[in-house]
Amino acid sequence: MPFGGGGALHAGALVRDVGLKGALVPRYPGVTSALGCIIADVRHDEVRTLNAALATIDEDAFAALLGDVSGSARSVVDGAGIPLDGIDVKASLDMHYVGQTHTVAVPFEGERPSRADLQRAFEAAYLRAFGRLLEGLAVRIVSLRVAAIGRRPPFDLKSLAPEGGSVEAARLGSRPIVFGGARHESAVFDRLALPVGARVEGPAVLEQPDATVLVEPQMAAEVDALGNVRLAPT
Repeated sequence: MPFGGGGALHAGALVRDVGLKGALVPRYPGVTSALGCIIADVRHDEVRTLNAALATIDEDAFAALLGDVSGSARSVVDGAGIPLDGIDVKASLDMHYVGQTHTVAVPFEGERPSRADLQRAFEAAYLRAFGRLLEGLAVRIVSLRVAAIGRRPPFDLKSLAPEGGSVEAARLGSRPIVFGGARHESAVFDRLALPVGARVEGPAVLEQPDATVLVEPQMAAEVDALGNVRLAPT
């Protein structure tokens, strides 16, 4: 899937050279990252260092810290002023056996987990990671991590698909382009004006403000139901 302003210029060559089945060019390749930022969930992470033995952790103090950090993370997402369907808060701990230098991420539930709850969560995470537990060794909490995730409203990518139009109306003309050392008269199209289901045989150029799609000889471009262009050998 090529993206960026120039990615789709090279998609056909990559399909040919690597032997791929085809390529999928997004509706707006030049602003794919920006579009992702607009429709992706909003996330803010906070970390607090604890560096304490699990056996001696003060459960009340831990619950208070968890509440403070969760509230702080939530307030950042809430204060962004972005329409959201809700905010989820997820917490985890970086933990290890005493004497180890590496940690495992230990997700846990609840606003007031007990030491026993955290011990079970650690053992489950450690077992998933390493397949065994180290019986008899003390456990240490290195840090608390809290993520507040603002859930964006669903975005229907079909809203980007073109409405109406025709292949003939989208044609802008033609110009000679060199492929493989030979000149080919290549049709030029307004890519965004091509209707859903349109098929363009190469050689051709599909132009749009943020990118250019090059359809090489022996390849074809087809517009799918989301407005993407599917490039494939003929």
